[in-house]
Amino acid sequence: MKTALITGATGAIGSKICQMLASRGYFLYLHYNTNANAAIKLQEELETRYKVKSVIISADLSLSEGPEILMKQIPDTIDALIYNCGAQHYGLLTDFTDKSINETMQLHLLSAISVARSVIPAMVQNKAGKIIMVSSVWGEVGAACETVYSAAKGGLNAFVKALSKELAPSCIQVNSVSPGVIATPMLDQFSESEKLELVSDIPAGRFGEPDEVAHAVEFLISNKADYISGHILSINGSWFT
Repeated sequence: MKTALITGATGAIGSKICQMLASRGYFLYLHYNTNANAAIKLQEELETRYKVKSVIISADLSLSEGPEILMKQIPDTIDALIYNCGAQHYGLLTDFTDKSINETMQLHLLSAISVARSVIPAMVQNKAGKIIMVSSVWGEVGAACETVYSAAKGGLNAFVKALSKELAPSCIQVNSVSPGVIATPMLDQFSESEKLELVSDIPAGRFGEPDEVAHAVEFLISNKADYISGHILSINGSWFT
């Protein structure tokens, strides 16, 4: 039985990824930060529906000590890492504090690097492993009023490309999925008119669904993608191509 660690497991995208991994028989480590009730509910759903075992773990990955706290709760070898943490902060760069900049970079980039570093030695020893980072379209093209987030996700994409070259000789694949606008609760901060204006800019004429991100992850963790590494898989309805 393979083991997977999913950070941000309780979110709209994270929970769909967990369901997909459970359907493939993975033993799961379900990470959350603040929503313990959602983690418990997800665990119960996975065990009831898919008959798989899972362990709930908690850590604040926006803090520098977060990755160490996370990994101390995992005694097993991780076969697949899906780093799916994310929180967006809108505003002009001049409105950001040093604290908010540091937390954004820590959550989206530095903790991802630290967690990957922790799981790599066992993967190298086993000559197998999958590392998938959930990035963002803004990491590819950048966005005004999301400059720090864009920088972090852009750094994450560069990290994926570089790490894939280091780990390819050990038969480990490192990739990223890069969603555009996905229909998650994060859109609740926009008005209906703002949503309509946003969707009008997307050639596909709609927002993506969390399932569609999970399907991309499902392909990348499968043996069908063993020769794909260092790739940033865009999921954005041709919004930016």
